[in-house]
Amino acid sequence: MKGKLYGIGVGPGDPGLMTIRAKELLDGAQVIAYPVKKPGEDGTALEIIKQKVDISGKEVVELLFSMNPDDEVRKRCRAENIDRICGMLDQGKDIAMITLGDVAVYSTYMYLDREVRDRGYETEVVPGIPSFCHGAAKAGLPLMIGEESLAVLSMAKHDIGKVEKAVDCIDNIVIMKAFASIREIADMMGRKGIPLSNATVMSNIGMEDEYVGPLETDRKYGYFTTVLIKKKVN
Repeated sequence: MKGKLYGIGVGPGDPGLMTIRAKELLDGAQVIAYPVKKPGEDGTALEIIKQKVDISGKEVVELLFSMNPDDEVRKRCRAENIDRICGMLDQGKDIAMITLGDVAVYSTYMYLDREVRDRGYETEVVPGIPSFCHGAAKAGLPLMIGEESLAVLSMAKHDIGKVEKAVDCIDNIVIMKAFASIREIADMMGRKGIPLSNATVMSNIGMEDEYVGPLETDRKYGYFTTVLIKKKVN
């Protein structure tokens, strides 16, 4: 009998925010797989679950997802991971692939899910709490209220033009992967006439060096940094 692949969001950083469903599946899985950008790299998601899940006796598998700018290199890397996962599923092993936040939000897992299903294997996506939801809660801010709109964007490619277009027509903008783009975001807000006080930075949410507060261009932020811009402050 073939195993089943689970894509599990473990939340933004605080292990106490991992869902009951995620904990149950992680307890029962024979294999825990986690994504890394470089071989031997610490897996943040793995460190989170180790505080709630006993992984001794489980097979822990590192999956390398290359950040090479060459799209073909990244595709080959994903194909190798899919082959590896399917090989373990053929052995009847249930695999829990863990990811930070929610599986459906900029997650490496979603590159694999459809391909694995298309090969005839069963998969399940298990949601987690996204970092921007936790950050907004910490800041006491609504992401949307009334008839307001919301956009979620990534600054991984430093595409500030995309953010500017969103600001023109969207009430609230969540900018993920923003740690290296704080100055660009601040300058864009200036061009659009939006006060910096309308921006809230959520950095390394749920981790020891967490920061939730105003956007300060001279502050150093952690890798997991998101900015929430609210055009209207209620």
